Amino acid sequence: MSDEYILIVDDDSDIRNLLGIYLENEGYSYIKCDNALKALDVLDKSKVVLILLDVMMPQMDGISACMKIREKTNAPIIFISAKAEDMDIVNGLMSGGDDYVTKPFDPVLLMTRVKAQIRRFKQYNAPADKPDTLQYDDITLNTETHRVWVSGTEIQLTFKEYEILELLLRNRNNVLSMGQIYEKVWHEEFIGAENTVMMHIANLRKKLDFDKSGRNIIKTVWGRGYKI
Repeated sequence: MSDEYILIVDDDSDIRNLLGIYLENEGYSYIKCDNALKALDVLDKSKVVLILLDVMMPQMDGISACMKIREKTNAPIIFISAKAEDMDIVNGLMSGGDDYVTKPFDPVLLMTRVKAQIRRFKQYNAPADKPDTLQYDDITLNTETHRVWVSGTEIQLTFKEYEILELLLRNRNNVLSMGQIYEKVWHEEFIGAENTVMMHIANLRKKLDFDKSGRNIIKTVWGRGYKI
């Protein structure tokens, strides 16, 4: 990964150094930033495959930074924060984050999540052997390039949102429970992850209805799950 980097964004030098040690031990190259403005500049100059992002920072907080980052890249973002209330996690995921880890964190668990996020990011951004297009109503999804268009306008999805949309399109007219969606997309056992699924679905719906046309592609089947 000599030309690929993990971006560490935290105003606490001890946390930055600690994360750097963990990443270096796993063979990852990294860049450290003490504020979000510097991080945004790094994204313009370096190939970043994952961002570890603090929430409480001066100048620009992590939630605002996440939304700015999403204008530049769909690389996975893992929030690392001392703010552990449900609403803090919801805000992080709604702003475009892919995962949320609270401080103090278990380094083994964190590195496991880092590896999983990078693996899936690379998998869904790798060229396919043949183009494959999924289409429904005015939505077009290209599984070769992992790009999505609505009414001819391209929309930017995080790779978790992309995975959910592709999963629902491939299982069109079938109801998928939150547990099925979580285990297919996150590849982890579904235990207490209802908020994670709901927030990603809500974010995806908002992006699909970017033109405020009232488009309601993803249907909720109460007590059962979601379908397209």
